[in-house]
Formats: sequence, structure tokens, C-alpha cells
Amino acid sequence: MISFKDVIKTIGIIAMTLCAVLISTLFLNYMIDLRDISNLITTSEMQTFYDAQLMTSKVVVGVTGGCLLLTTIVTLFFYIKIYIDNHKSELGILKALGYSNFLISKRFSIFGLSVFIGTSLGYIMALLMMNYYYEVQLEDGFLPVFKPTYNIELFIYLVIIPTIIFGVLSMIYANRKLKTPALDLIKGSEKIKIKKIKSDEDKSFLKQLKISTFKQKKSLIFFIGFSVFCFANLIQMGFSMNDLASPLMKWMMYIIGIVLSAVTMLLAMNTLIKNQKKNIGMMRVFGYQMKECRKYILDSYKIVSYIGFALGTIYQYFLLKIMVEIVFKDIEVPEYSFNFKLFLITLGIFIIVYELLIRYYSRKLNKIPIKEIMLDSI
Repeated sequence: MISFKDVIKTIGIIAMTLCAVLISTLFLNYMIDLRDISNLITTSEMQTFYDAQLMTSKVVVGVTGGCLLLTTIVTLFFYIKIYIDNHKSELGILKALGYSNFLISKRFSIFGLSVFIGTSLGYIMALLMMNYYYEVQLEDGFLPVFKPTYNIELFIYLVIIPTIIFGVLSMIYANRKLKTPALDLIKGSEKIKIKKIKSDEDKSFLKQLKISTFKQKKSLIFFIGFSVFCFANLIQMGFSMNDLASPLMKWMMYIIGIVLSAVTMLLAMNTLIKNQKKNIGMMRVFGYQMKECRKYILDSYKIVSYIGFALGTIYQYFLLKIMVEIVFKDIEVPEYSFNFKLFLITLGIFIIVYELLIRYYSRKLNKIPIKEIMLDSI
């Protein structure tokens, strides 16, 4: 039922788990080795720098790893939901043949394989970068030079255990989503909540459509908002840390920010287009131009993007402020202040990329015959 090809399509999970384990492995391994040399710390200056690096490792692993873990869980559920929506008939036939929800959902544990692929790649990349990472961390000469020791327990905690946990979570979520009568699955019908519109409300059809489109897929709100949050947060943070971090750390932030924002945004846009094909097809049947379809359907999530950008900007500012004023308070580092010029540049890049992406999908959808859209949506 679920093939290895379906697992490979979960590129979002692979990318997120790769980034999470890459960062977590580097910082956790360094933190473990750092604690092993605590007896070599002999001066107050060394102790201050030692404590700062320990705290930095904890903050980075907690913030980055925790955020990516939560996002991966939601993304995993999102992929499973998409798979079930796309294969309702086949799943309904299996239920009609007598297969229980447990037997069917058990096959969804294969989605844990995507976590294994991502975490394994992240762990291998971290091992390859380990020596260079240690050299960068110790190049200032404040701490004794030491070589990395490869802690095998990290492989168990960051690769094996997450794979098992996500495989089990896949089964549990799939079992929950399959609690639908077999006939409804075969027909592909869904429960639709209809909100009664008061007669005295002066709202046009298009405005009602825009509101219902926005409320219909709440999971898209998270994905679109989070993708922009990552872009605004990590890109601005990377450029703001010119005097606060090594070039390696800055480039890691650039790459992770771009990868996460691109993957989540493309996933959200693809799902948005697929779920709104029928609405757009109906609007085109009634003579609406693609410009109006984009304005009242595809652009309905634009406000979420701007909120995500604002939250990402605020988050990176306060995180860096805390790092400078609390974590590195006893170390002489440049004072950090909000870079308004960088904010405007990043915002401009985001607006251009977002608008180009919306127009690309609009043109792609506009080339599909209306008949094909309607048949595909039935």
C-alpha cells in the first residue's frame, strides 16, 4: 500500500530531521567533551569562557532542536493526512474487505523511515564536520585544545529512538484519521461544517469565499507562517552575528533557514493548490479571471506570511539580545542592536520570492483545463 517512493516524497521531514540532528550532534558532542576537560580549567577567564560555551550549546540545542522536533511532528501528520486524502478509495476498500484500522495504520509506520533517513544523514554529516567544528570553537585559545570523542549514545538518542517514536506516532495518527466509515472513504466524502450567514451581513460572495478558504485548512496557516518565520529568523540572525559567531555557524544558519523555509513553503503551496483546485475551477466557470482567483483564494494566506515574518524578526532580536546580555555577559563582545537596514532588505527579498511563487503556481494552475480540474477534484 505505502511504498518506499511515498517515503522519499516526504522531503520536508528528511530535511528537518537532517538539520536538527546535524546541529544537535555537533553541539551535544562538543558539550560532552567540554565537560570532560573541566579539570583543566585553571583561571577565572577560562572558567567564564567555558561556562559561556556550555550555555551556548544548551541554548542552541534546546531552541533549534526543540523547534525542529515540534515542526517535524506536525509535518509528519500533515504528510499522512495528505496520503490518506489521496488514497481514500483504496483505504475504504481495505476496510470494506475486513481489514481493521490497526492493521491498515500499522503500514503507516514506514513513514518513520523518512525520519531514519534524515537523522542518519544529519548524524553522518556531523561526524564529517566534527574536527573542523572543534577547531573553530577552540581557535581563540581561551580553552585547552582537545580532540572530539565520538559518543555512540548520541546515535541512539538522535537516530534510533526518534525513528521508533515517529513510526509509532505515524500509526497512532493514521489510526485516528481512519476512524471513518468505509463507504465514506470509498466515496471520498468529508464532513463539512456550514456556518449560517446572517441576512443582515453585507458580505460579497468573493469575500465569503476568501474567509472560508482561510479557515478551511488551518494546518496551512502553520506551514506558511512557520516557513516565513524560519526565513526571517535565521537569515537575519546569521547576518546579525558577524561579530558574535564563527563563519561556520553563520553559514549553517543561512542554509538551514533557506532549506526549512523553502521546503515548508513549497509543501504548503502544493497542498493549497491541490485543495483549492475545485474552488478555482468553479470561479473560472463563472467567468472570473485568474487574477481574481489569486486575490481571493491564494492570497488569503498572505497576512499569515507577514505575521510569521514579524514574529521571526522579533524572535531573532530577543534571542541575540539574551545571548549577548546574559550568556556572554562576562565576556567582551560587541554590543548588539537591531539592524533596521537588514530587516528591510530581508523583507524585500521575502516579498519578491513570495509573490513570484504565488504567480508561478497561478500560471501553472491556469494552464490546466477546467474539465481536468473538476474531474480531479471529484
